Amino acid sequence: MSETDRPRARRRKKRSRVNMTPVFVSIVFIVIVLFAVILSIFIKKYSPSKERVNLQEYYHLQAEDDMALILDQQLIEDTAKYWDGQVYLKYETVQMYLNQRFYWDFNENILRYTTDSDVISVNAGENSYMEGKKNNTEAYTIVRVDGEAVYLALEFVQKYTNMDFVQYAEPNRAVITAAWGEISKAAVKKDTQIRVRGGIKSPVVSDVKKGSSVIVIENGDKWSRVCTENGMVGYVSNRRIGEIKQEIISREFEEPQFTHMLKDGPVSLGWHQVTSQEANQRIANVLQSTKGVNVISPTWFYLNDNEGNIYSLASREYVEYCHKQNVEVWGLVSNLENPDADATYVLTHTSTRDYLTNQIISAAIEYNLDGINLDFEALRDVGDAYIQFIRELSIKCENNDLVLSIDNYVPSSYTAFYNRSEQAVFADYVIIMAYDEHYSGSEDIGSVSSIGFVEKGVTDTLQEVPAEQTILGIPFYSRVWELTPKEGAGEDVESASEGYLPYTFTCTEEGMQTIEDRYTANGAQPVWSEEDGQYVAEYKAEEKTYKIWIENEVSLEEKLKVMKEHGLAGAAYWKLGLERPSAWDSIIKYVN
Repeated sequence: MSETDRPRARRRKKRSRVNMTPVFVSIVFIVIVLFAVILSIFIKKYSPSKERVNLQEYYHLQAEDDMALILDQQLIEDTAKYWDGQVYLKYETVQMYLNQRFYWDFNENILRYTTDSDVISVNAGENSYMEGKKNNTEAYTIVRVDGEAVYLALEFVQKYTNMDFVQYAEPNRAVITAAWGEISKAAVKKDTQIRVRGGIKSPVVSDVKKGSSVIVIENGDKWSRVCTENGMVGYVSNRRIGEIKQEIISREFEEPQFTHMLKDGPVSLGWHQVTSQEANQRIANVLQSTKGVNVISPTWFYLNDNEGNIYSLASREYVEYCHKQNVEVWGLVSNLENPDADATYVLTHTSTRDYLTNQIISAAIEYNLDGINLDFEALRDVGDAYIQFIRELSIKCENNDLVLSIDNYVPSSYTAFYNRSEQAVFADYVIIMAYDEHYSGSEDIGSVSSIGFVEKGVTDTLQEVPAEQTILGIPFYSRVWELTPKEGAGEDVESASEGYLPYTFTCTEEGMQTIEDRYTANGAQPVWSEEDGQYVAEYKAEEKTYKIWIENEVSLEEKLKVMKEHGLAGAAYWKLGLERPSAWDSIIKYVN
């Protein structure tokens, strides 16, 4: 390169450096922008949301007089009303969450509550109420009806319920405590918020101050569901609360003390079917045919109309004879004899239910009975009216030294409304009618009382009723099933498949000796069924098949073993006169 060319080369290099400066600036600018964007995203992602939830919606409040309900730290869907300075809960809410013993008569607008000694009665729209025969007054309306909805003053509910409540505003809410015992609590370490869900982006429910306490409902890995002392429910970061500690909460409340009139030893009860006054005159023969029976229950009374009147076949001479034999008389009251008497109507109207109760007690006093055996069956659409009837009847029975026993089907989903657990609170004895497993209306033939049916009936009942109040009802009868083959079905009556029965059937009920005479005369040889816990006999006559699951001394003993194994209060037998003398030898081995 010549000397003259060198300056030009240096000039080119300098110009190149100058041209690079805008590029560098652009790159730096882009980097800065990208950093700002990333920082903005980072800040947006990790900064807590300041959005606050709409508390009216969060607490399900729609009208100005609505109140949210926080029950035992849980926000429930149901709302209350705030009227005239009082909190009112729907009747259904009270029953579901607080106290099922409140009973509302939708027909006559009367509220009832039964304690261990009195029946409380309140008319809608009033501030006074009857407690037994005593008239009391409150400073507020106790029951209010708003359209089809019924509301109870929470302060009145509290009189009979072990619960406490505090009311707050913004939003309107009542914080109720009904579950007493151990709770989990933690102190708030730093001012924070509780949110709708776990996470800083969830809307804020409420601010929480440092030093306050929260009840921990659910403890999660990073967030816990909590309830503040004033009833604000949501999630808080675990970093904001201290160590979770257990605390016992309690309230002074005098629980009702229910007592029962129980016999010192086992109950051995015989049902005596009485259909006429003449039948009463045979009581001496009936008792002399038994062994060990200490209670007899004659079928004397039944509901006779829709006003609560009862028909009576009672006899004072009958009672006097039984007492001389040291046998108690528990008069049976039924709802089955008069088809024109509507038990549903009577039980669901307080006036007729009261009248029925008074009629029963009057008859018991008139005939010097020792107890009442209530046998109301095939009930439909009675709701809680039946159990309310038992509550009210029990108070009057106790006041007159009458034992109250209740006959029940074996437990099932469609008999849940019989509410055996509540029966056990008020009645003295609950009797399991462990028979009619198969009957004329069944889909197919079978045993009246198989051992599996009995065992399940007992174990299911004991889920609700103490053993010392439970009596096992067992049958003295069998059903004779008459099977007629359907046309084209062949002679094999056992060939039913997929719900199809190759026969039609009818049945008759017969006592022990009649059953044995029948199958013996027809040359049948009974075969023991381990599954049923009884003998089964079968024979043919005039192109028909007859099948019998036999109730006799052996099957009775299998059932009595179940009674003994579960420590039940005793046994009852339907019905006297269908047994044979040897049956009592089996019975007294278990019920002495």
